[in-house]
Amino acid sequence: MAAAISLLVAVTLSILVTRVATVALTLTGLSREVARFQARSAFSGVGFTTSEAESVMKHPVRRRIVLLLILLGSAGVVSVIATLILSFVGSSGPADAAGRGALLLGGVVVLIVIARSQLVDRWLSRTIERALKRFTRLDVRDYASLLRLSGNWSVAELEVREGDWLANRTLEEVDLPHEGVLVLGIERADGRWVGAPKGTAPLYPGDTVLVYGMERTVAELDERDKGQRGERLRRKARRRYEEHMTEQQKHEPDG
Repeated sequence: MAAAISLLVAVTLSILVTRVATVALTLTGLSREVARFQARSAFSGVGFTTSEAESVMKHPVRRRIVLLLILLGSAGVVSVIATLILSFVGSSGPADAAGRGALLLGGVVVLIVIARSQLVDRWLSRTIERALKRFTRLDVRDYASLLRLSGNWSVAELEVREGDWLANRTLEEVDLPHEGVLVLGIERADGRWVGAPKGTAPLYPGDTVLVYGMERTVAELDERDKGQRGERLRRKARRRYEEHMTEQQKHEPDG
């Protein structure tokens, strides 16, 4: 019976560890969904290779969190398997084994219900966040929430290629704000970073442009070529943004 209880304790600690890691990763700027996915991937040892995973490995604080999760996950999986085996090997008979199995199943069901509870989730997240803010120096920024990355808005990286509509033009010439797109920064081909660039900043083939704006326009902008077709798409994007702003103004309270 002690082995079965030990197994439930190990599972509970596993859930708590991944929850703490999720909140910690959120405080470094990841959205909650991405943070939860990366925490569970690292703890389980799955190791998905995604752009989010690359952003984790490039960030020193996130990297330490994930490395600790990998270590704890490796030890935790072995312990859980060993405890599970011992809990049934040490049983005195079929009836005892059935009782332990029922205890384990019931305990796991209770843990799943608690883990999925929104009330528990909010309370636990707030508690962990307060503790992390007090005892650590994590960068508290949830960019997905701050930038309202849902619905019509998104952040994306656009690679400037030869022949692109953006190539060899200045930000002032392309005038992206009138399409509902803001340029947050430019990574030059040699690795230099230009944050909050001025209108005179040129865009060269090989540059990567970080933009925030209307999702449809951002996606279309990445495929926009030079020439008449590119200019037609530009005019359509402007009209779309103007219609969006007009519709938005209808819902604004009268001054």
